[in-house]
Amino acid sequence: MNAAEYDTWYETPRGRWVGERETALILEQLQPCQGESLLDVGCGTGYFTRNLAAAINGPVTGVDINPEWVAYARGRDPGKTTYDIADARALPFADRSFDLATSITALCFIAEEQTAISEILRVARRRFAIGLLNRHSLLWLREGKKGGGYQGAHWHTVREATRLFQDHPVKNLRVNTAIQIPTDSEFARIIERLLPPTLPTGAFILVTGDKADMGKGGSD
Repeated sequence: MNAAEYDTWYETPRGRWVGERETALILEQLQPCQGESLLDVGCGTGYFTRNLAAAINGPVTGVDINPEWVAYARGRDPGKTTYDIADARALPFADRSFDLATSITALCFIAEEQTAISEILRVARRRFAIGLLNRHSLLWLREGKKGGGYQGAHWHTVREATRLFQDHPVKNLRVNTAIQIPTDSEFARIIERLLPPTLPTGAFILVTGDKADMGKGGSD
């Protein structure tokens, strides 16, 4: 799948609903303040980067290791966001360079996920949000285990997602999920509204938390 095909999926009825629901969960849990700076690691086409930039109205940077996808993201952005080529395992930024740091499903394609997590936390000053794919979900049973568009992705469970952060300087760790039923049917939308995001069975896992050292080097 190339960058244009990936972004076009979010323009389909199912893709639009999934993208809106996942973006809403990210913003609900990240709770950004207007004007805060944000780094989106593994931004890909910039789909979520653009959504977050529109909500935060502050300086936003997206980085990805794939030059073609970074070029695509630059072409789709209205000019509010900076895009650069960078490896999530060695981010070219100083410690605590951004108020917030996000990474939406990029870790599913990085073998050295602990290295990437360390880097994401290193450059964040206040809070982080990391999205993963859930192996204990209907999406995994329906599409994930067959490969397809998810070829090469590593799927986590909620328990595994929580354990990823046990040796890192974080606090107030929260794990939520979204997209319980991976269709764009009215039934799926109703179920999504009725069920709490704390259920461990949504296709999209979101881990959010605060930097444990957030009080160092200035007021927060």
